[in-house]
Amino acid sequence: MKYVATVNDKSYTIEIQPDGQVLVDGEVRNVDFTALDDHSLYSLLVDNASYEGLVQEREGLYDVLLWGALYEVKVLDEREQRLAKASSGLIPDDAEIAVRAPMPGLIVKVPVKAGQEVEAGQTLVILESMKMQNELKAPRAGVIQAVNVSEGDSVGHSKRLVVLV
Repeated sequence: MKYVATVNDKSYTIEIQPDGQVLVDGEVRNVDFTALDDHSLYSLLVDNASYEGLVQEREGLYDVLLWGALYEVKVLDEREQRLAKASSGLIPDDAEIAVRAPMPGLIVKVPVKAGQEVEAGQTLVILESMKMQNELKAPRAGVIQAVNVSEGDSVGHSKRLVVLV
């Protein structure tokens, strides 16, 4: 599985191989990561160097305190990267936006209805695919023009789920 970790605006590609080997920007690293308590204290061994750090999740980001320095870390897996890339770009405020299924799956929840006003980032549909639930969010504020799916529906890739104006 590949991840992109952004630490204070610098990005690193982290790949975890099926055999447990870890690559950081293509370089092999010997890594062991263990939670020391049930809250936020972790032990990290990287290439035989030992680190202890406090980690707290905050609004999809992680605050990591390591050796007295505080780092803000954002982590995206391959699926989240594809979703972010697919939804990037400028969208005019008055354009109709069709929110489509990024992959085949099962509709778990549709927390919006036609005529409802939504904010940017508000969840429109929860789609389950490969045993993972994916929240599909509004790319901008607007009004739901149409909802084309219901809970329990199976959908294919690129199916129009919700239309936003």
